Amino acid sequence: MRATVDFAPLFRSSVGFDRMLNALDLASRIPAVDNWPPYDIVKTGEDDYRIDMAVAGLAEADLTITQERNTLVVTGRKAPEPQSATEYLHRGIAGREFERRFDLAEHMKVTDAHFENGLLSITLKREIPEAMKPRRIAITSSTARAEEAVPQIEARKEAA
Repeated sequence: MRATVDFAPLFRSSVGFDRMLNALDLASRIPAVDNWPPYDIVKTGEDDYRIDMAVAGLAEADLTITQERNTLVVTGRKAPEPQSATEYLHRGIAGREFERRFDLAEHMKVTDAHFENGLLSITLKREIPEAMKPRRIAITSSTARAEEAVPQIEARKEAA
């Protein structure tokens, strides 16, 4: 049984976190889904991440990766196999269709995708625009402003 969490107190006491709180509320209501294919999320640097997915039984051509705003969608659809004389006694490698969605934070970009030996690695980087990065604000004193505003400073230099 899953405990229900009430986020109402957080909505009342926070400003600008509504998107995150809505996502938490939605995540608590969604039932557990199929967890195939297995995957890892790895933080490789301060703003660098990697998603590794084990997609055995699928080829590179069977995989599609798309980024739609703040959602990364990885889809696997195996091409139909032609009828052959091969008879399987046991078929344990899944190779089934899937669609896995990852909610991304703002300004996350997929920088690379690599497929090797049944492992799909997707590299992500958070690229914060310069306008949104913290910047230092210069502090000036009131005497410095007063001196800049007085045109007599130039007159004094000319008299000397």
